Amino acid sequence: MAEKKNDFLTYKGKPLVRNGNTIYYGDMNDDFVIMMRILSSKEFGDTDLASKVSVQLVNTDPNVSIKEKIVKTSEKKGLYAAMDIADIWLTRALNPKDE
Repeated sequence: MAEKKNDFLTYKGKPLVRNGNTIYYGDMNDDFVIMMRILSSKEFGDTDLASKVSVQLVNTDPNVSIKEKIVKTSEKKGLYAAMDIADIWLTRALNPKDE
């Protein structure tokens, strides 16, 4: 049989997909994913670096109402801080017995 190839960039074993200024972290088949929006950026040389990022823990259940989709939200300074909290929230949401 053909081997399934994963073409997504991963971070700590979970898919990381960017579409414009929105970054999705996690597998859409799981109960939760993280959605990060780059709200502002700064120029550093010839590269733009995210300076303010909105982080949201999103429930992927299609039967959940729109109001219940966003479980947690925060704003972080920089992509590193956003990825740090994103990984913590997603790990806890997908493994609630570990707390």
